[in-house]
Amino acid sequence: MAGGSGLLSRGRDSAAEAGMRVLERLFGQEVLPPEAVDRNSIRSILVVRQHDQLGDFLLSTPVVRALRGHFPAARIGLLVRGYFQGIARLVPSVDEVLVYRERIPDWSWKNGGSFLRALRGRWDLAVVPTTVSHSLTSDFLAHYSGARYLLGSEARVFRGATRNFFYNLVARACDEGRHQTQCNLDIVRHIGVDTADPSPRLVISESERHAALRGLAELGFRSGLPAVAMHLGAGKKPNRWPVAHFAELARRVSGPGGAQVILFWGPGEEELRSRFAESAGVQTIDAGHPELARLGAICAECTALVCNDTGIMHLGAAAGAPVVAIFGPTDPEIWKPLGAGVIALRALSHRTEDVPVAGAMSALRSLVGDRIPLLP
Repeated sequence: MAGGSGLLSRGRDSAAEAGMRVLERLFGQEVLPPEAVDRNSIRSILVVRQHDQLGDFLLSTPVVRALRGHFPAARIGLLVRGYFQGIARLVPSVDEVLVYRERIPDWSWKNGGSFLRALRGRWDLAVVPTTVSHSLTSDFLAHYSGARYLLGSEARVFRGATRNFFYNLVARACDEGRHQTQCNLDIVRHIGVDTADPSPRLVISESERHAALRGLAELGFRSGLPAVAMHLGAGKKPNRWPVAHFAELARRVSGPGGAQVILFWGPGEEELRSRFAESAGVQTIDAGHPELARLGAICAECTALVCNDTGIMHLGAAAGAPVVAIFGPTDPEIWKPLGAGVIALRALSHRTEDVPVAGAMSALRSLVGDRIPLLP
């Protein structure tokens, strides 16, 4: 049975590779040198990033800032999966958000027609930032846009293909160990586009801030007093700081005259909240897992955010919150959001449980000073 399964798998791989060779013959582009780009003709730019996790997506947003700096009058569109449409609208310099629905039941004749009209024939340059993964769907969408210039990386060639054939502008693959934001920016650097500020940034509207504050007030939040947000979860369990560590930190920052503690956790992580309550013994404001734009607005109102290496780390940093991030197996030199407002803590063992609470306290002091009356 095992041998038969292996033969079936190899057969599927061979068919997929043969299919990719056919696609390369059909859609292969002639590669242009970067100096062949007529920059004056670029009046509309589409950035295609529909296949990402939250952190990957936010680490790519400085690409938009770089493009705006070099094409100040261009219309810039951002194509994302449905889960990100709320925060995509908060990315500075984005004029239009196109939403690709990943589930067939979410499409209708109306939204499908609107999507195709927004995508086809309206773009001069399409950029596909590809770093840790490569999406064939993203490449097809960029191709379908009809853009004269299609820019992407030479990295992560599909099996069966000889190159990333959808692109006619091809950036060099990113060096191993390079920060993911820099890898994204390296793609547009291929055509001379760059930015001096590689930090992620979202612009939270006043209405969203007020709505977030109203929601927090209903949970007991007192505006004007210091608040430390804590996100207990992470999709990958090795990335989670022990709940007992979060609980101890909460006790130390929320003593007499201390900070309010706002708790978040992800869908399906309610058990972490229960364990926290059993261990901490302090009053908290339980915000749960609001949608991403609201979560970003809440983070923007907090004095600091303490969290694991997860998408919320990137969201909090982009919203402007000082962030203390606990890292385990993942290298913060590659994945920590860039900027002075983020401190990453990682033990020599690369185990989150070995990051001491005292280290998190020290990092908080470095970021916010006496804005939070911390206990010794």
